[in-house]
Amino acid sequence: MNLAVRLLYANNYVQYPNLSWKEFTIREDKDEIAVYCAKFDVIAFSCYIWNITPTLLVAEKIKQLNPNIKILLGGPEVSYEWQDIITHKAIDYIITGEGEIPFQQFLASYPNLDLVPNLVQQTGDHIHYNPQSVMFDVKNYANVNPYEFEAPEEIYNKVSYIETSRGCPYKCEFCLASLDNKVRYLPIDNIKSNLLYLMKHGKVIKFLDRTFNIKRDFTIDIFQFILDHHRPENIFQFEITADILHPDIIAFIQEKVPRGLFRFEIGIQTVNQNANLEVSRKQSFEKTRGVIKEVENKIELHLDLIVGLPLDTWEDTKYSFEEVFKLFAPELQLGFLKFLKGTPMREKADKHEYIYDPLPPYQIIESKYLSKSQLSDIVQLENALEIYWNKPRAYHTLKYITLHHSIFDFLLGLGKYFEARNSFHKYTLTDIFEHLNNFARFAYPHDSILHELAALDYYSYHKTRPQEQYLSEVDRPQRQHIVQTLNLNHQRYRFMILPLSFNYQNWHEHQIIHREPSLYILQYNGLDKPIHLDQHHKMLQTFYS
Repeated sequence: MNLAVRLLYANNYVQYPNLSWKEFTIREDKDEIAVYCAKFDVIAFSCYIWNITPTLLVAEKIKQLNPNIKILLGGPEVSYEWQDIITHKAIDYIITGEGEIPFQQFLASYPNLDLVPNLVQQTGDHIHYNPQSVMFDVKNYANVNPYEFEAPEEIYNKVSYIETSRGCPYKCEFCLASLDNKVRYLPIDNIKSNLLYLMKHGKVIKFLDRTFNIKRDFTIDIFQFILDHHRPENIFQFEITADILHPDIIAFIQEKVPRGLFRFEIGIQTVNQNANLEVSRKQSFEKTRGVIKEVENKIELHLDLIVGLPLDTWEDTKYSFEEVFKLFAPELQLGFLKFLKGTPMREKADKHEYIYDPLPPYQIIESKYLSKSQLSDIVQLENALEIYWNKPRAYHTLKYITLHHSIFDFLLGLGKYFEARNSFHKYTLTDIFEHLNNFARFAYPHDSILHELAALDYYSYHKTRPQEQYLSEVDRPQRQHIVQTLNLNHQRYRFMILPLSFNYQNWHEHQIIHREPSLYILQYNGLDKPIHLDQHHKMLQTFYS
């Protein structure tokens, strides 16, 4: 959901009743979008790296249908290095930077636009640009709800966005947020009013603040407001800088926040301090790791790493990945350095011998630290990470690998093994577990515990009792004896009883392998993931006495 177009409409619809707004997705038919837009006099598009290409294509189609229409672009993708975009035959105007003031003056002045701040316009062969330093006073949003112009039921199944502040105190050179170091807070009453509306009508609410936890009191105040008013189905996402998370906020989380209500996105990016300093980034990984361990029992964690930062070699990348993976966050995103327009990283590209894609999203191709083939290998690792950890489908396997082998090498090998047999864009659930179990046996032929854990991941993922493979059940007489002795309800549920060569309970609780036989029982109800019946652990051990 695009917050920008909603805010621009909210600011201007009263004064300009002929103004309207519409949101499309990049999957919608481009011709249909063009037909809808061609009936207007002026169309304004909000542009980002993920939509600029289809936006320009739609603009061309609109002009074919109505040559007299005027097309205005705004947003971060056209705010910098806009010279090529404005020469595009379908584009008439561009607004650079923050849009509220220029767009309002555009509406007030149209079609005499020479004095509109930060407006680029092309007339024939002449390009006119009126750069000015203007900054919108966010206090003007005191009574604005950008979501009031749509049916409330349309909000529920989408991620809705809310901003409490603009700007970022940090200067990370790969990020556009670093260009605005003045943090401005919206009126607190407005924040709470809009938050209350989204809690009532929405489900997942994401805060757009680049560092939500800058101010201790503000953070706790918003957290408490959420606790006082949220609905059971609400989930709240925040971008957090972990190494500055105040102890009082941590204490508040432990004392009051229920598990699973909050989701923290934490950008670690790299563990290499030299790489951090090279991009003007300040971070203590030790503090970050400590904070993550302090809140992981309450907060769902999403951690980010960036591949390709200056001075990060193959070994540095491997080290960062393995250190961060050891935190076992439910989601780890392995992104690749992008050279966004306007960022200092573009200016440093030659210094580090970067080659990057000239088209959006401007992703790294190679550098003096990572070759093209090495980056291609890491892409395969990243694909395996998405399929097997972030879903998650191989929790036991990957956790065991991390503690006993190299998780970087394992996922790299698994990614290559997978791609040699399937496309990463077309595969079945059967393919996923077949490749996992076969690769574990192929690459680690003597690690029988790994083979058993890979099989457990297969059996644990299905909602109904799956076909028996990779690890055989106990024989029928023993199975019947166990079901009767434990009084398992075989009329209501289906069970899988698997013999293991190690103590699963000890592994599950302490991540330590004890070589003693045990049984692993899964209970399937056909609707949810199976339950591991660990409450029978002591009794199960008697079957091996």
